[in-house]
Amino acid sequence: MQYLSLSDGLAERIKACNSTYTVRFGVRLRGRMYSFTGWRSVHSEHVEPAKGGIRYSLLSDQEEVEALAALMSLKCAVVDVPFGGSKGALKINPADWEPHELERITRRFTQELAKRNLICPGRNVPAPDMGTGEREMAWMADEYKRTGPSDVVNAIACVTGKPLASGGIAGRTEATGRGVQFAIQSYLRDQKENGIDGRRDLSSMTVVVQGFGNVGYHAVKFLSEGDGAKVIGIVERDGYIFSFDGLAVEEVKQFQLARGTILGFPGATSVEDPGAGLELECDILIPAAAENAITAQNAPRIKAKLIAEGANGPISFDAEDHLADRGIVVLPDLFVNAGGVVVSYFEWVKNLTHIPFGLMERRRRERRNLQLTHALEVMTDRPFPSDIREEFLEGGAEIDLVRSGLEDVMRSSYDKIAELKRASPEMKTLRTAAYVIAIRKIANAYKAIGI
Repeated sequence: MQYLSLSDGLAERIKACNSTYTVRFGVRLRGRMYSFTGWRSVHSEHVEPAKGGIRYSLLSDQEEVEALAALMSLKCAVVDVPFGGSKGALKINPADWEPHELERITRRFTQELAKRNLICPGRNVPAPDMGTGEREMAWMADEYKRTGPSDVVNAIACVTGKPLASGGIAGRTEATGRGVQFAIQSYLRDQKENGIDGRRDLSSMTVVVQGFGNVGYHAVKFLSEGDGAKVIGIVERDGYIFSFDGLAVEEVKQFQLARGTILGFPGATSVEDPGAGLELECDILIPAAAENAITAQNAPRIKAKLIAEGANGPISFDAEDHLADRGIVVLPDLFVNAGGVVVSYFEWVKNLTHIPFGLMERRRRERRNLQLTHALEVMTDRPFPSDIREEFLEGGAEIDLVRSGLEDVMRSSYDKIAELKRASPEMKTLRTAAYVIAIRKIANAYKAIGI
């Protein structure tokens, strides 16, 4: 390989999935038997457990699941999370079924996975993906416990992305979108890069997002509310809306939830051409929908200066060169959208330790901070500023610790990727550097266990 020195056969071993299971099962619903097909692929068990989401989609197939499992291995490696890569899918449209029917289907799918050890705290840990959420994860966790696992104490760690009441962790729902924000901040903070036309302040920048689901919504919500960026365009499958004066993200989300569409949002222009929404002139474009949103055909018309891949594989292989030749910086998916698996790791650790984050330290930190404020007041003979006193004295709730941990992982991961790219001038993109880091870690893990 051009950037890596791998022993004979090791590249082929890393490239191929270790195993893929196809399960077919029936569920009696609406007075008849319905058959369903699902997959669970394990790309690599160089470290265990294997980790990866389960999606519900009629477009899913074995090839897609295997590709996403491989991406999970790389994603975990590049952010230094100790999981192997796995992925699952059920060929189903969730909208076709009532909640109680979807629960029965999910529980049967869980039974099939459990029979094959494809859901287990120490072997294979699913999570939400497209078409699934914390509700489905709660059903899966409960059904897994009903199957009678040998390790009942840690059974709750069989999946992540659960509701808080079922052993989840604060900040998991927002994690991938929050990770997108931290990834963009990391790039703009890098003084060895040019930022966006020399600018580094997000409050001076415009943003367009494609996909207004969990990832896209949270990403632009945090960028606009926390960093002051102006969201000028939101693209969905039926069209896009734009306003160069900026869109109120939360108001658009509430409109979408009430109407089932973003089109027609008051104060914005609506266009029934989703492809054209990607071509809006902006500083930052966040494709957070599906694969191959940007191809060789539309890449020449992309006007963004920075692209942060919120989705898996939104830029095709051929399109990457077009963008690089035009000086458009791409922050790659295996880094940018890794926030979900990072916080999933935190949740998994919480479930195995049976101790909420911060429980052992919070009050001690509060007392230490209180002593520090008193010392400062004595030294300066002035009261501590009241507008920041309460926040300063806070010992750190679970959500604060989760966000802090996620930010640290994203910042350190970006630094490693950027440093490798700069050290190897022949590397044209950050994606190449990220892949080199990930594959090198997996190769070293295989070598360590004698493969």
